Amino acid sequence: MKKFISIVLILIIILGTSITSFAESNYDVDKVIDVIASYIFETVKEPQVGSVGGEWAIIGLARSDIEIPIEYYKNYYENVEEYVKKCNGNLHDKKYTEYSRLIVALTSIGKNPKDVAGYNLLTPLGDYEKTIWQGLNGPIWALIALDSGNYEIPVNSNALVQATREMYISHILEKQTSDGGWALSGDIADPDVTGMALCALSKYQDNDNVKLATEKALNCLSQMQKENGGFEGFKTENSESSVQVLVALCELGISTYDTRFVKNGKSVLDNLFSFYDNKKGFKHIRKDSVNLMATEQCFYALVALKRASEGKNTLYDMSDAKELNVSLDAVGLSGKNADVKKMNIITPGKTFKDTNSHKDKAAIENLASRGIINGKTENSFEPNSTMTRAEFATIITRGLGLSGKSNTIFKDVTASDWFYNYVSTAYSYGIIKGVSQNEFNPNGTITREEAAVMVTRAAKLCGMDTGMNTLATRDVLSQFFDYVLCSDWSKSSLAFCYSKKILDDSVMDIKPLAAVTRAEIASMLYNMLSLAKLM
Repeated sequence: MKKFISIVLILIIILGTSITSFAESNYDVDKVIDVIASYIFETVKEPQVGSVGGEWAIIGLARSDIEIPIEYYKNYYENVEEYVKKCNGNLHDKKYTEYSRLIVALTSIGKNPKDVAGYNLLTPLGDYEKTIWQGLNGPIWALIALDSGNYEIPVNSNALVQATREMYISHILEKQTSDGGWALSGDIADPDVTGMALCALSKYQDNDNVKLATEKALNCLSQMQKENGGFEGFKTENSESSVQVLVALCELGISTYDTRFVKNGKSVLDNLFSFYDNKKGFKHIRKDSVNLMATEQCFYALVALKRASEGKNTLYDMSDAKELNVSLDAVGLSGKNADVKKMNIITPGKTFKDTNSHKDKAAIENLASRGIINGKTENSFEPNSTMTRAEFATIITRGLGLSGKSNTIFKDVTASDWFYNYVSTAYSYGIIKGVSQNEFNPNGTITREEAAVMVTRAAKLCGMDTGMNTLATRDVLSQFFDYVLCSDWSKSSLAFCYSKKILDDSVMDIKPLAAVTRAEIASMLYNMLSLAKLM
């Protein structure tokens, strides 16, 4: 008997707060990241090479770790290759930030910028004079790009002066304004440029000169910060200025609630959210409507904050990035039915108000983001409600990506019913059967043992070995107090589901005849599809 009753000692571990703990703020940063990810994904359907609707969208989404359809990044990379070919590798004669921005984006999705359609995009950054020609943005973004993947600076045989990291650092330090920050021109610091310069210098804090310049710049930003926590760029308070400061603080490991950056009780994060329209995204200035440029930038700033809070690599430290556009041919088990397909994400970040603290939250949201399962309303899932047999047939058919088949023998399932194609399809593939020879009982609630049987049939269709002999079935089920209540026709399927952790085997009872909840169904299907390599 695996199950036994024991006294459990619960140890409460008090974790130290992270540098930018969400608990410090009044905002549900995770939720906003999900909402904005959906907005960007739906708005930027075909990301191209460019600062808006291109690299910043890709960087934000990739670094958010939100699951995005593989094809999205694959299509972007194909567009990049086509663009680089068309330019013959020469992205711009003067603005070398074009190379840097693209390098950062490609690094974020695990692609190699040293070989894009046969061109090494790092090579231009080996030309010191051409990189700094456009102004301070050149060396700032060259350092950020080079450090994003710890790349060596290639030797540029055409350069009059071969660049080194030290040269770029020195150039940035030399351009520090008298008030301690940086600007594209003049001697009065600009918060945007100061923030970006701090990002570039963040990896070099062991250099005494860099450390001193950083402290001066932080003091400068603190002095520039307005009473509402914000910053002005070109004499206008805007969201993007707060973005660059927020990202710089995250890169340096400084809390957004550091006393230097809280004015009148307002932090830079408070200010950033004053530009947020919770229906869509962010505004450039408050009186404007939502626009894509502001939204993309605010998005990656929140991603930077989330990464810092979770102790992950910073936004621009992409040494943890993995290649995101893997081959689509590797999906699923080798023995799966050819008709079974992986369902890709169509609504990234889909959430429901009543599942935020539910133990099956991840399963529910993952399926919902793929259109496999729906809420009862747009914002409510009702995780503890029961599910009908017709509803189950619907989600299992969607979960396997099966195409509709219009043939059924059931008298109580007619062509006018919304579930007709789903029930017909599930029946055609042997996933469901009727309660009698010609009745399905579509509106009847589904029990736990019925769900286990149907999920097991679906698992077999996905290529899983679902066989359980009598001895193995007995060994698995005998750990539960009420296993004798299981119907004979369901025992091997229940044993399979518990043995594969499709069902939670930590419970004391199976309750085979109990109506299974919507959350339990979501968990079962998610666990099975994950094992079948279809998630």
